[in-house]
Amino acid sequence: MANRILKPEVIAATALGLLERDLILANLVWTDGEWDFTGAKNDTVTIRVPARLKAREYEWRNDRSESIVMDEVREHRVDIRLSKDIYSAVAVTDEEMTLDISDFGAQILQPQTRAVAEAIDDNVAALIEGAPYRTTLPIDGRDPYVSVVAARKALNRAKVPRGGRWLLVGSDVEERILLSERFNKAASAGEEAAVSALQEATVGRIAGFTVVQSEAIDPSHAFAFVPSAFAVATRAPVVPDGATAGARDEFNGFAMRWIRDYDSNRLRDRSLVSTFAGFNVVTDPVGEPDAEDPPMELVRAVKLELPDNAPAPAPASRRSSK
Repeated sequence: MANRILKPEVIAATALGLLERDLILANLVWTDGEWDFTGAKNDTVTIRVPARLKAREYEWRNDRSESIVMDEVREHRVDIRLSKDIYSAVAVTDEEMTLDISDFGAQILQPQTRAVAEAIDDNVAALIEGAPYRTTLPIDGRDPYVSVVAARKALNRAKVPRGGRWLLVGSDVEERILLSERFNKAASAGEEAAVSALQEATVGRIAGFTVVQSEAIDPSHAFAFVPSAFAVATRAPVVPDGATAGARDEFNGFAMRWIRDYDSNRLRDRSLVSTFAGFNVVTDPVGEPDAEDPPMELVRAVKLELPDNAPAPAPASRRSSK
């Protein structure tokens, strides 16, 4: 009955720690557990995309007959709506609570938070796979490095920040990258027992990207992006008055609720871990900065695809050693 002596706040904080450790894709994108959805119409909040301005030049030593041009600052918006109620509920009988449960965190809470983490990651994967990319590039099967450099060029031309760039790859693309002679593995994340799922999935670095592999995306796909290309919002549901114990907490952009009550009709405890979540892509205006109503497109991310029957890199024995 270890869980009976733990404070609800401790359990909620523990659940959040376990959640963040088990997340892979959601740790690559922009997250915020503090967006205020209270009273928001259609459970939607607006993210402001900063305005872009273009500097002008005033003719040197002119006669001052012409006025300078005054530009307008036009911010753009991206809406994110809470649309998912993600949860894991587990019932524990009196017999199990008395005789079998020695570590509530390991036996009950950890599987629950892992289930929630996988559900969030699956939604992020669906968001990334289904996003309307402005740029899609083929992957060179023999030398994927050149394709990654092309993705880097596309992001650079779109004036996307160079820091914190990710290259998310499917298993087939990962194989091609690992076999490439121009791929440099990053330093090992270590063998600590507490290593995160993201650290375990990190393959290394290439052309300024940190490479992460995931089975949640198509094996032949890869995505080069910065975290702000995709937005994930989570909100902890309220703790109901009828719960025996419960707490809400937020940490590093994620929010979660844990509640426990007792089902006297079936003589069992019930543990519930849950979060409200919303997902959306972040688009930017393209074209001239001073355009009245420029089109909005996804430029902070590039999609790469490995063609069918793409050639594989040459075997290691045929590569020149340096």
